[in-house]
Amino acid sequence: MLFSCLVDADFKNTEAYYNRIEGRTADRDWPALSDVLPALIERLDSELAQKTAVGIDTHVNHLRQQVLTHVRGKANEVPGLFTLTVPTGGGKTLTSLAFALDHARAHGMRRIIYAIPFTSVIDQTAGIFRDLFGDDIVLEHHSAIDEEKVRNLSSRDKLRLAMEDWAAPVVVTTTVQLFESLFSARPSRCRKLHNIAGSVIVLDEAQTLPRHLLLPILRVIEELAANYGCTIVLCTATQPALGARKGFPGLPLDGRELAPDPAGLARELRRTRLDFAGPMDNAALVDALGRERQALVIVNSRAHALDLYRDAVKAGLDGVLHLTTRQYAVNRREILKYVRARLENDRPCRLIATSLVEAGVDVDFPRVFRAEAGLDQIAQAAGRCNREGRRDPDASVVTVFEAVGYSVPSEIKGLIGDFSRIRDKHADLFAPAAIQDYFEEVFWRMGDRLDGKDILRQFIVDRTGTYFQYRTAGEKFRMIESGLLPVIVPGDEAARTAVADLGNAAIPSGKLARQLQGYIVQVPPKARALLMANGHVTLMAEDIRGDQFAVLQAPHLYTKETGLIWEDADYLGEENSIW
Repeated sequence: MLFSCLVDADFKNTEAYYNRIEGRTADRDWPALSDVLPALIERLDSELAQKTAVGIDTHVNHLRQQVLTHVRGKANEVPGLFTLTVPTGGGKTLTSLAFALDHARAHGMRRIIYAIPFTSVIDQTAGIFRDLFGDDIVLEHHSAIDEEKVRNLSSRDKLRLAMEDWAAPVVVTTTVQLFESLFSARPSRCRKLHNIAGSVIVLDEAQTLPRHLLLPILRVIEELAANYGCTIVLCTATQPALGARKGFPGLPLDGRELAPDPAGLARELRRTRLDFAGPMDNAALVDALGRERQALVIVNSRAHALDLYRDAVKAGLDGVLHLTTRQYAVNRREILKYVRARLENDRPCRLIATSLVEAGVDVDFPRVFRAEAGLDQIAQAAGRCNREGRRDPDASVVTVFEAVGYSVPSEIKGLIGDFSRIRDKHADLFAPAAIQDYFEEVFWRMGDRLDGKDILRQFIVDRTGTYFQYRTAGEKFRMIESGLLPVIVPGDEAARTAVADLGNAAIPSGKLARQLQGYIVQVPPKARALLMANGHVTLMAEDIRGDQFAVLQAPHLYTKETGLIWEDADYLGEENSIW
């Protein structure tokens, strides 16, 4: 924090010096949260009242209103650590925002930071907040931010400057950006940290915090609450048992739940029935899909999803769609829009997807099939079934099956084992008690691997003093280590224009990278090397941009239905491509 104050002051001092010389003005003026809070709360109240007035009079909507009222009633509680445990579809986003605003007003908090684990969801959440409060209040900061969304040049400057120091009253960011900054030793990433002090921080989908870094993350959360005036809300449908207990150095969370009776809510908001089908190969899955007019199948690998999609198409099933990280993000958003339209219009819709569809994606299927995984993933999959509670819960079946013919990733295999050890102990596997039991099993099994990079050992305090290895910790702390490399697919006119601009040295690489973020497919390093060796992928404008921009040159390797096919790239030439 001290380092943050120092480097931010240094950056701004240097900036002011050059602005004077060059006769420029830096637009860093954002309103203080305290000055705009009454207006923000009024706008949110108006939006909530409108939703209530025009909403369908369902049991689910009544429960959402009860949760909202109860949570807002706790805004005067002493700042610190809280949990908010509400089943999927229970209105967590607006409820947590309402609490944050009310709590900030009650305690004079400096800003609200909403941290989301998935870039696929952050656009959606930031859009809701911007529609409510306006661009002059909300800063959206993540790797896929597109500066061109902002309306004019001065606003773009203001946005860029605000991403450096998070001076905006409401910040929507990713958990990666938040925690990697908190552990960083780089001045450019650390300069924002002093503006985190005194904030309300909502950690959405808290169960997704990376387990191999969990203990250092818990320590930094505790430090922010204990010594920097922050309130942190752990917000999720599947609360990951982060409370302190014997054998687990968790957080002091006793008595800090915001939701009314999470166990009762889970019963009231039950929308599905869980079924265990045992082994199912692709033929059995295709047969099951053929019996359902609308259904979602979620599997554990891109290879399985692609094979199953091709088998379903070959079987002549109507409305078969495929969703995977083989497709770039803009393509996936188009597919999901099409899926929602088919669901709403009661047209055949059979979606085959990887686990990315569980990442806060708002779809509502009458039937879901999920390959074996951890209980938290199964619960997330169930959140895509009968989401609005308009169907009979007992007829809205989530079938868990053992995928035949496909290896299970080692991490998921461990979670399947954890789930199996608690499965027979609970009648309702989505009840908070079962979720708690499951996560305790996971954390017990992982043990020391909850600090798998030995981050905490980089900070030693003993009788001789302190030995803090900030740089080493910053290098080790990486929330995403996929081992994959990006390939840019110029799949539409916007992407092709940005790729053409790579040759223009006057356009900053950062701006082009943001424009192309939505067109990236992450592929294994060996596959990308093979694609490049065969001329299917080329590093564009290498003399200007270095090795930043690997662009697909073989459009036949990508279709919107299957995404990028990189396998066997050594013989998939233009002349003999079958895709």
